[in-house]
Parts: sequence; structure tokens; C-alpha cells
Amino acid sequence: MAFFNLYLLLAMGHFLGDFALQSDRMAQEKCAGADLTLPWWIWLTAHAAIHGLIVAVLTGIPLLGLGEWVLHGLIDYGKCRHRYPIVTDQLLHLSLKAVWAALAVMAVPS
Repeated sequence: MAFFNLYLLLAMGHFLGDFALQSDRMAQEKCAGADLTLPWWIWLTAHAAIHGLIVAVLTGIPLLGLGEWVLHGLIDYGKCRHRYPIVTDQLLHLSLKAVWAALAVMAVPS
């Protein structure tokens, strides 16, 4: 049950970070070639860092937050390069949340 509850929180946190906390400007300018106000990589790094913070706070494990920061950025970079559609992007993100939930639950001493 701990895994499922944590996964639900991480999934909710994901949608908070990807939709409510991501401005239209960030969504557009985090992709290479859209440098309008800041270089794209600054927007992408900031967006992925928000997700890393959400994972770190919800799991209580900053190293998992760092993993999310890096991997969320790589997944979004691939989406920005049109390597896959948004549905695949979201499935990759949600699958990664299952990995974080599993690792966090395994890290708790019994």
C-alpha cells in the first residue's frame, strides 16, 4: 500500500509540475530553437528542477529528486526534438514515478 500511495502522490505532483506550475512561456521556450527571453536550456533546467524538488519533497530522498531532475530534462528534451509525441512523454514521466516510488519504499527500513 505504501508504494501505491506514494505513486499516487508522485503522479499528482507530476501533473502539478507539468501543467499548473509550467507557464506557457516555459513550455514553449524550454525547447531548442525557441530562445526568446532566455536560452532554452535555462528554461528546461528550471522546469526539470521543479519536478526534482517535487520528487525530493514527496519521497524525502534528495538523490531521487536529482535523478528526476536529470531524467525529466532528458525526456522533455526528446519530446522537444519531436522524437515522440506528448502521450509517450507523459507515459515515460509516469513510469519514472513508479521507479521513484519503488526505490523510496525499498529505502525505508522495516
